[in-house]
Amino acid sequence: MTRNPTSRAFRFTTLFFAMASVFCLPAQAKVLLQGFYWNVPSPAAGDKAATWWWDSLAAQANALARAGFTAIWIPPVVKGASGGYSVGYDPFDDYDLGSKFQKGTLPLRYGTREQLERTVAIMRANGLSVYVDLVENHRDGDPGNYRFRYHNSAGVPATGRFPKNPDDFHPFVPQDPGVPAGSGENFTQFGRDLAPVNGDTGEVSRGLDAAGDWLTRSLGVQGYRLDYVKGISTVWLREFLNYGAMRGKFAVGEYYDSNLDLVSGWVSRGMRDRCSAFDFPLRDLLKQMCEAPGSFDMARLDHAGLAGIDPEHAVTFVENHDTDRSDPVVHGKALAYAYILTSAGYPCVFYRDYSMDPGCYHLKPVLDPLIQIHETLAAGPTRIRFKAHDTLVYERLGLRRGAGLLVALNENRADGGRVTVATAFGPHVRLRDYTGHEPPIETGENGSATFSIPPDRNGGGYVCYARFGAKKPVERRYAVTQQYAGAGDLDIAPASHARWVKVCRIWAEGGRSINASLTFDTRQWTSGARIEMEAFGPDGRRLTTFAGSCRTRQGRGFSMRPRTTGWVTFRVHSFHTPAANRDPAYTLRVTYFAPMLFRFR
Repeated sequence: MTRNPTSRAFRFTTLFFAMASVFCLPAQAKVLLQGFYWNVPSPAAGDKAATWWWDSLAAQANALARAGFTAIWIPPVVKGASGGYSVGYDPFDDYDLGSKFQKGTLPLRYGTREQLERTVAIMRANGLSVYVDLVENHRDGDPGNYRFRYHNSAGVPATGRFPKNPDDFHPFVPQDPGVPAGSGENFTQFGRDLAPVNGDTGEVSRGLDAAGDWLTRSLGVQGYRLDYVKGISTVWLREFLNYGAMRGKFAVGEYYDSNLDLVSGWVSRGMRDRCSAFDFPLRDLLKQMCEAPGSFDMARLDHAGLAGIDPEHAVTFVENHDTDRSDPVVHGKALAYAYILTSAGYPCVFYRDYSMDPGCYHLKPVLDPLIQIHETLAAGPTRIRFKAHDTLVYERLGLRRGAGLLVALNENRADGGRVTVATAFGPHVRLRDYTGHEPPIETGENGSATFSIPPDRNGGGYVCYARFGAKKPVERRYAVTQQYAGAGDLDIAPASHARWVKVCRIWAEGGRSINASLTFDTRQWTSGARIEMEAFGPDGRRLTTFAGSCRTRQGRGFSMRPRTTGWVTFRVHSFHTPAANRDPAYTLRVTYFAPMLFRFR
């Protein structure tokens, strides 16, 4: 494949530049990592030598942030029907995060609630957002009668919060309005199909809303991945995502369909732009490109998929935990990643593609430069500069004059090529290929660029040219705020009148302040009733004591500063409380910095 100024392809370039397509992207650069794959190894699933997944992610958080990732999508975090073997898509108890002994296990496949909270805190300390996978279509694990009963904080059966009955599910009540799957939905495909609109006079809706709010506050997450949204009422889902602590947080739905009209319609009409969607239509094209070189027309990637018409709501991807098992991209996957990491949309990288772990696909050396290119250079509107059967060239115009990124993709595995295209860089500007595939170039008198594109061997048929001197983004650190609700029907015990009760442990960085506040139930208290809370540092020394009575302002703050990094433990006790409220409920809210680095002990 050869391109030259006298070729028909080059003559078309000038014409195409005059009528070039321009579409805008969000200004904020960000890259999402799907932080798991199907059946990750786990001690709870029989692999005694495996590291708990939450701990593994915590140990990688700093490296992932330095690589350029800005957010991590973690798997479902509630106890599944298959206990420690569950990957999370058979959810059982909305209030068990690996904190109750149910379904034969205390921890999830991924670890305990305490390990999960620590992982989220460490990710936040490294500037990473955390998106949790929510499965709201169904529940599983009942004894066959559509009746769900859960343990409480003391392990007593059938006393846990949010029990469910047959009239909470389809088909015992009519199909909800606004369900994309419609009346033809298979109500037994994934488990017991929840009916948040028509179920039990609103109890299901209120229960799911409250559980989502509790989960968000408990962990301190920044967003959600929504499983199987085809089976969920958009009428309810919009309200759910605007309830309590969930309001305003990022959300992306799994509308598993290659039909662009259906996916975009779900975003714009169904969800009224409250939620993004995974770009399955684009992924389908990228798979064709990778698996059928020579027969795929690269011009089809111009304005392709949801990202081509609504980039602000498109989460682009090449692989995920489902496609990896059933419909994987086998050849030339790097070329597909080069596209999503330099063009429109919010790109998501699959852990198994990226990681160097055993059993993974070891693309980290290939993807790291592309992630950095995305974070430092791929900004502003996109203009197509050239397109042919086996070649696509486009330019990201940057957020200021003279900045930008020139990208060329070649699907020809046998031959490279050479192109000349117009650019917005201006005349006589030296440009570097930040992938390292080709040598530097200099724009011509009229600002055009002439360069080579390598053949697409192992997916490497791409270049990314920009000015010299690209700077890495500034690293950020965030505190995390996590809430611990103690009540008889939850997973943390109320404030016992008979003994000190452990509330939680947080993994805090030494030398930094921890700010906390306590609210508690004072119903029927007299002046002699009180609640006390104590916090102890990693060395076992008491850091602070808080005491409250019926006259204490609810939510009053208190603070402490541990000297060393490690577990800070909170415990609570009630005194002289009335018989009608002997063991009061409470909520502890803690804001703290975790350390950026974590090593297994």
